[in-house]
Amino acid sequence: MPSIKDVARAAGVSTATVSRVLAGSDHVKEETRQRVLSTIELLNYRPNLVARSLRSQKSARIGLVVSDIRNPFFTAISRAVEDAAYEQGYSVLLCNTDEDPAKEELYLNVLHDESVAGIIFSPTQQFSARLSTFKSDIPFVIIDRAVNAAQADMVLLDNVAAGYELTTHLIQNGYTRLAGLFGNASTTGKERNKGFRKALEDYQLKPLAEQFIPPRIQQGYETTLMLLDQPNRPDAIFTSNSLLTAGAFQAIRYRNLKVPDDVALVGFDETTWGALVDPPITLIAQPTEEIGRTATELLFQRIEDPGRSPRTVILKGKLIARGSSAPRVNK
Repeated sequence: MPSIKDVARAAGVSTATVSRVLAGSDHVKEETRQRVLSTIELLNYRPNLVARSLRSQKSARIGLVVSDIRNPFFTAISRAVEDAAYEQGYSVLLCNTDEDPAKEELYLNVLHDESVAGIIFSPTQQFSARLSTFKSDIPFVIIDRAVNAAQADMVLLDNVAAGYELTTHLIQNGYTRLAGLFGNASTTGKERNKGFRKALEDYQLKPLAEQFIPPRIQQGYETTLMLLDQPNRPDAIFTSNSLLTAGAFQAIRYRNLKVPDDVALVGFDETTWGALVDPPITLIAQPTEEIGRTATELLFQRIEDPGRSPRTVILKGKLIARGSSAPRVNK
């Protein structure tokens, strides 16, 4: 691969001049700048970002730690963070914890050793519990899960309001025997359950069932089979994430039941499959692009001004009503 010396030699300038052009310095004649840039393109020169980071004592990388990359929500967040970071000249190191505190600690240590400029992450419940005593010299921003710490920037969804709106939609469409599947790995399941319960209370109804389970497809499948086999079967199932929704949908199909004629189904997060099945799934769509970009912007602000006051940004979800929760027809 060509070196900075090769670029300087071909452009007829010093290596210092090439460095100034790469750094965007104003102390270079425009004619010289264009000649250097043309040479860089001609030779396909790629600057050594690690060496440049060491010289400037600034890293050109940030870390992104997500709890389950198989969850389409985190896949979309990752893309948004990567896009926003790339626009600022940063690359992203992606780590997946599987909700495992040991993996989380490992990856946080790895990112620290890699001297990343900052970290965006969705913490495990165990980390949230010790965040108030967490000491780090690396700026960070929390996404998706609320934590009780004064020093943390956070970007969250109003989960209580989203759970309330989704449940109200079911009730207003004629469903009264509601069961809920809620992830037990983070605060989001508890918050969405709070909105679920509040809507039922406002309509003087009680939940038929509330199950807090690992937010995985298999657990959603098994728990839904159990609910469907009860004598008093639910007429609607509320799920708190897209993996639970997928598991519930599989179980309903396995029992040869129809959505929504036999049982309605609603959930969270836009997915490719959710819009393609028949009927398509009603859901709360989270603003993943906005979450990822806002978190990245907050992180860069924290990097530039470590002493600024922490901010919490709470965003709203959008109800997308589809056939899986169509108005109930009394038989």
